[in-house]
Amino acid sequence: MSILLYRSMGLSAAALSLACALSGAELAVLSTGYTIRAERHEQSGDRVWLHTESGVLELPAASIREFEALPEEPTEKKPGPVQETPAPLDVDALVEELSAKFGVHPALVRSVMQAESAGDARAVSHAGAIGLMQLMPETAKELEVDPWKPDENVLGGLRYLRQMLERYEGSPDQVLRALAAYNAGPGAVDRYDGLPPYSETRAYVRRVLDRFLKLSE
Repeated sequence: MSILLYRSMGLSAAALSLACALSGAELAVLSTGYTIRAERHEQSGDRVWLHTESGVLELPAASIREFEALPEEPTEKKPGPVQETPAPLDVDALVEELSAKFGVHPALVRSVMQAESAGDARAVSHAGAIGLMQLMPETAKELEVDPWKPDENVLGGLRYLRQMLERYEGSPDQVLRALAAYNAGPGAVDRYDGLPPYSETRAYVRRVLDRFLKLSE
């Protein structure tokens, strides 16, 4: 029969009492300092019977120093209220709402989003741009949004696009410059006084405009 033994530290000096059967989980502290967990024990004369998970163990009463009560087993916790899974973000509805708020054509926002991330909220570029609107961490910080949260990412991207449109307001190629600035930064646009001679930026602007015109039909 296999009995599990535990080393007991800091044993109390209380006198051993084996006058009657006890109930409830307990530790039988042996004279050696080890302990045996028992559900209960019984004594008759100089013999003690420990009722353990492995069966009944008979020991000389003199070999047991004392019994220590074990704390009650914690009751199973009742499950808390079921947490409702948040509804998936309705990007189209969000774009409509924010576009109206910032005065930007929603088709332009959708076209930028498609060119930037193809609608993937988890997209991260090789340069470190994040999310649907591909915000750089430092830009997101300036815009006071969390780029990893899709709703805040869209808010930040739309706010930045609005800033670029306002920056080039009055220019005959306002939209071209704003899109180029979104891609390459306003510094590059200002330096070249228009579309910078970057093949990537020019392809980006053309791609966004093509989609924008189709969505606006």
